[in-house]
Amino acid sequence: MESLTYKDSGVDIDAGNESVRLIKNFVRSTYRSEVLGDIGGFGGLFALKKYDEPILVSGTDGVGTKLKIAFMLDKHDTIGQDAVAMCVNDILVSGAEPLFFLDYLAAGKLNPAQVAEIVRGVADACKESGCALIGGETAEMNGFYPAGEYDIAGFAVGVVEKKNLITPARVKAGDILIGLPSSGLHSNGFSLVRKIVFERMNFTGDEKFSDEKTLGEELLTPTKLYPKIILPLIKKFGEKIHGLVHVTGGGFYDNIPRALPEGLGATIDANSWRVPKIFKLLQEWGNVPRREMFRTFNCGIGMILIVDEEISNDVGGQKIGCVVEGDGVEIFGGELND
Repeated sequence: MESLTYKDSGVDIDAGNESVRLIKNFVRSTYRSEVLGDIGGFGGLFALKKYDEPILVSGTDGVGTKLKIAFMLDKHDTIGQDAVAMCVNDILVSGAEPLFFLDYLAAGKLNPAQVAEIVRGVADACKESGCALIGGETAEMNGFYPAGEYDIAGFAVGVVEKKNLITPARVKAGDILIGLPSSGLHSNGFSLVRKIVFERMNFTGDEKFSDEKTLGEELLTPTKLYPKIILPLIKKFGEKIHGLVHVTGGGFYDNIPRALPEGLGATIDANSWRVPKIFKLLQEWGNVPRREMFRTFNCGIGMILIVDEEISNDVGGQKIGCVVEGDGVEIFGGELND
């Protein structure tokens, strides 16, 4: 009887080892002083600094069907940032400083060069966010994913002093909503994006979008990282920052209420910012209802600060609305069609 090896079943341990070798320097470049040990252990080690009452805040997410566009265009250098950003932006909402990140990358067949490209994006995003990439998992799952395809997800852990934890209890009527611009679509709504762009319009992604980008490159623009913007504001203004909203899946209508206490709602003036071209094109191409646009996409606003009116002129960003008595979110005006 013929002897079988793990490689005969489609799993190449040597390819896995080569992937680890290629990413080691990327991973080490993210280490903070609190990181103990090195890549290759069974668990990531992180020595928490002294806090009076530390609250650990964690968040986990993936990139979703945006990956399908990366596969189609064979472009993998931005996806890692998406995986990191979706997690660190979420934990920022509680006022937490991101400490470390772990990723999970699974493919039907490991391509070490492709793995290195993806993880380099993860590492660069971790450095930009100030958090360490202290571990992860790369899995080869023959027959589970189609050739050339993979999935990536991860989770971040951050910390905030209990007295500085941002909760809806801080928010009051009259607070001002300050919008921070997104980099584009981020990583939400791509099932609808793909249906519009590749099914209805029959585009390939190679079409010219601007002087600098093709349409595919615009769709793959990575999710913006907000830690270096938000953390200094929290340090400077403290309790006068009453809330934060990461505008992810669910858009404005579903995410803003998560930051508000019972009995309060918000009004948004969509005339106060310019909606980027990609959102207007998607609405036109897909004949997408206006409310659906604001419930599916960020429409150009990736993070919202809810602040005391006293500091509303000092935090940067764009005033886009206010907190009001009542419930729900009302959006009026703007460049998107009714």
